Amino acid sequence: MSKRRKAARVREPVQVYLDAPDLALLDTLSTQTGLAKAEVLRRGLRRLADGVLTERKPGWSLDVLIGAMGDDPSIPADLAERHDEYLYAPEKRERPRSR
Repeated sequence: MSKRRKAARVREPVQVYLDAPDLALLDTLSTQTGLAKAEVLRRGLRRLADGVLTERKPGWSLDVLIGAMGDDPSIPADLAERHDEYLYAPEKRERPRSR
């Protein structure tokens, strides 16, 4: 019988003081969603960050991808335009079919 290892996750405990209305709101959200209170707080934190931390312009992730393949001279200049032709080259299409 093999034991499965859980992925190592580093978590840091945080203590939060809530007033009565916020505690009631947390209890209600936890009950309604079926999520643990900690998960409700994590999701709330992430949602707030999505709205507040918007210093990145729309499409910023595309900037990361541009040039990701480097400047290797073996990369075809028309790769973006003819990607299917390169991806599905004839040598890949001519495989014998199984019956």
